[in-house]
Amino acid sequence: MAQQPDTRPTACLALADGTVFYGRGFGATGATEAELCFNTAMTGYQEIMTDPSYAGQIVTFTFPHIGNTGTTPEDDETGDPVAAGMVVKWDPTEPSNWRNVETLSDWLAKRGRIAIGGIDTRRLTRAIRQQGAPHVALAHDPEGNFDIEALVAKARAFAGLEGMDLAKEVTCAQSYKWDEMRWAWPDGYPRQEAPKHKVVAIDFGAKRNILRCLASAGCDVTVLPATATSEEVLSHDPDGVFLSNGPGDPAATGEYAVPMIKGVLDADLPVFGICLGHQMLALALGAKTVKMNHGHHGANHPVKEHDTGKVEITSMNHGFAVDAQTLPEGVVESHVSLFDGSNCGIRMADRPVFSVQHHPEASPGPQDSFYLFERFAENMAARG
Repeated sequence: MAQQPDTRPTACLALADGTVFYGRGFGATGATEAELCFNTAMTGYQEIMTDPSYAGQIVTFTFPHIGNTGTTPEDDETGDPVAAGMVVKWDPTEPSNWRNVETLSDWLAKRGRIAIGGIDTRRLTRAIRQQGAPHVALAHDPEGNFDIEALVAKARAFAGLEGMDLAKEVTCAQSYKWDEMRWAWPDGYPRQEAPKHKVVAIDFGAKRNILRCLASAGCDVTVLPATATSEEVLSHDPDGVFLSNGPGDPAATGEYAVPMIKGVLDADLPVFGICLGHQMLALALGAKTVKMNHGHHGANHPVKEHDTGKVEITSMNHGFAVDAQTLPEGVVESHVSLFDGSNCGIRMADRPVFSVQHHPEASPGPQDSFYLFERFAENMAARG
């Protein structure tokens, strides 16, 4: 009689409410705890896993075919994955793409990130939508031995993202220059050799493609750590200041970032912010931020610009939002989500200072939002 294959689950996902999902593990072994979110993008799983904005989160991918194009170093948004783990419906297949360098499972294993396949991601996504982003523990053991009570306890003990400053954990250790531009066929990433504008970019967890877009818009980019002061920023004599994306609670990071931003605003420089940078600019201007039920994570989010009536298809990744009702006089809501009406952009009425919640560098649309980088460059050129 032929021996039956071992069908025991090799991974499990335990929610703080006691719900447990069993599946097949891949990537690294061990256990980790985090907040669970879902992402509706059909492509870009490697960029998502290496986006510093996902620090402290495990990502459920609603698109079932994750891993089918493998991985390549060119697609990393930072040096290593930042998301704590991934949840998918189907186990990754053998890669089928000419750019593939390494399978997704091997790529995750080498970088200490746990993944689970064979999960009913529709059920999980519905639970997140209805009940909010839960705290979870994810475990992978090839032998299938799990202490469920201990995993549930780990999930319940997770502190959560509210009040958590994660920018300090993902920011650069020291300043550096950036001149790499957006990828172009067939040469890859060209260099910016004739920049027109000096920009200081504050790294709260900046994605590489944001820096590439700044370089492509004609910027000579100097990147400073999240903890940089306004004096340090202004010592570079910039034409403009960029505030990057990043993870965690903007109010927590704002404890040290808001005074810096206020100092930059006092210097009357053009300012452009994205995602966490948008939220902290709003805080510096006097508005408030709020934790969302399950946030926005995906590459198909429609956003309307009030001034033009134009609707952009955008990439989103945020669990906090600016409360538009708290915007002070002189600060205008510029963009709004057509999914739920939440704030997606602000601008000062009388100064070249603006920010957006979505990610214009992530090729949504695919080029619907690149004009924002060009607008920043135009603001610097107009200032002279």
